[in-house]
Amino acid sequence: MTTPLPTDRAALLARLAEPRKYDIAIVGGGATGLGVALDAAQRGHSVVLIEAHDFAKGTSSRATKLVHGGVRYLAQGNIHLVREALHERVHILGSAPHLAQPLAFVMPSYKLWETPFYGTGLKMYDALAGKAGLGRTEWLGAAETLHLLPGARPQGLKGGVKYWDGQFDDARLALAIARTAAAHGALLVNYCEAVDVLHDAGRAVGLVARDVETGREFRIQAGCIVNATGVWVDALRQYDARAAGKPVTPMVAPSQGAHVVVDQSFSPGDHALLVPSTADGRVLFAVPWLGKLILGTTDAPRPDLPLEPQASGTEVDFILREAAKYLRRAPTHADILSTWAGLRPLVKPVGEAGSTQSISREHTVLAAPSGLITVTGGKWTTYRAMAADVLARCTQAGVLLPRGASHTAGLHLVGAPAPGSQPVGLNQPPGLHLYGGEADVVSALPGADRWLAPGLSEAMVRFAARHEYARSVEDALARRARLLFLDAREALRAAPAVAKVLQDERTGDPGLAAFEALARSYAGPAASAA
Repeated sequence: MTTPLPTDRAALLARLAEPRKYDIAIVGGGATGLGVALDAAQRGHSVVLIEAHDFAKGTSSRATKLVHGGVRYLAQGNIHLVREALHERVHILGSAPHLAQPLAFVMPSYKLWETPFYGTGLKMYDALAGKAGLGRTEWLGAAETLHLLPGARPQGLKGGVKYWDGQFDDARLALAIARTAAAHGALLVNYCEAVDVLHDAGRAVGLVARDVETGREFRIQAGCIVNATGVWVDALRQYDARAAGKPVTPMVAPSQGAHVVVDQSFSPGDHALLVPSTADGRVLFAVPWLGKLILGTTDAPRPDLPLEPQASGTEVDFILREAAKYLRRAPTHADILSTWAGLRPLVKPVGEAGSTQSISREHTVLAAPSGLITVTGGKWTTYRAMAADVLARCTQAGVLLPRGASHTAGLHLVGAPAPGSQPVGLNQPPGLHLYGGEADVVSALPGADRWLAPGLSEAMVRFAARHEYARSVEDALARRARLLFLDAREALRAAPAVAKVLQDERTGDPGLAAFEALARSYAGPAASAA
């Protein structure tokens, strides 16, 4: 039994207070920042990463849970992004098979031309994947389509197309990347915000960081500073530019994607449903995930940058209305278990306005005159490629010494099950299997037989506090367990018991009242009186 590293906060902050100069300091604990931390640590660099909130609190826990090349990007002609993502997809699936797995999709056709038209495009998808493909695209008849998608509307069904992509547990994969980086020597601290950039002779040489829980400040010295704060990158860029007295032009145009979660009975089975073009030209998915069904997503400009974006009534209505066109049983507002939204950090050309659907999903890496390296844009699937690009830019800018190529290809993340084992499908309800090779460690903790909610034991909460950086009820129920995203009312019921366990683990204020308010917003108006 491998002993996982402890994540005792006092010990982490004591390390942060030590006087030393890191090779690289990263601001932002989402997929991109964590990927950079892992890649840099793997190459032998000394690494520190700080995150103002929790790891994957923002966009990186709010994906549609797909590890994919991007069928929509193929339709837009973005061949480079699709090819890169398809090849990166394999590395994610191999790095943590308990958290990322192949998933078969079926696109039902209700017009005769749809099957050959979309099928041909998906054959191109296969060709771009090459040896990295997960399975071949197949044309289906109406009966075969209904067999694979028993929840699909049978009236007018002409056939369908089956193709392969992947799905994952985004927040738990982010934690696995964080913990793997820590295992390679990186120091990672959540709830520690960057409040300023330190300069010397016009160069960025460090950060002023503040512990969110106590207000204590730390001065972090580093040769290279990486800004990987997603949709919030412009704030740190402004801190950096302030020293030179030159404002920077904002580079991010946020786009919001909303999701609705319902019972999996609306589309039973282990195949996802794809609608390639909705009423307004977007893509709609119905994805079986952890025992529920995710419906989404939307793509709308968002002028502000809230930490907790909310799915609007218009977005929810749109998702339900479009899903009703393709499902045998139409979900209604009363069927919603949870709604949530995420912000995409799209890089917008200066002076461009209008729809975010036309903005490139590719990532951008910029070096400021001070040497501050900013990365934003991109997608979860390509986090490894983004990390390699960031480190290459750091070296090119002269702020980081080269230490060879990336070694993360084929790397098994912390918790990956033993080779040859057969992971439980991600369409199944959550449970101990999501801990992979660490399941025995969790089972050995106190409370392994006390269940606080379906699929969530007291021992899992203790493991989250001791080994997964969890500080609050939200950390435990939103990102270590995914209950908030799966069933907000169930999360609301479990919250007091989770708070008691965290208090027993002495993580500080578990934030019970704040979580209860958050859970009600995910559950919708019907939970307001709960």
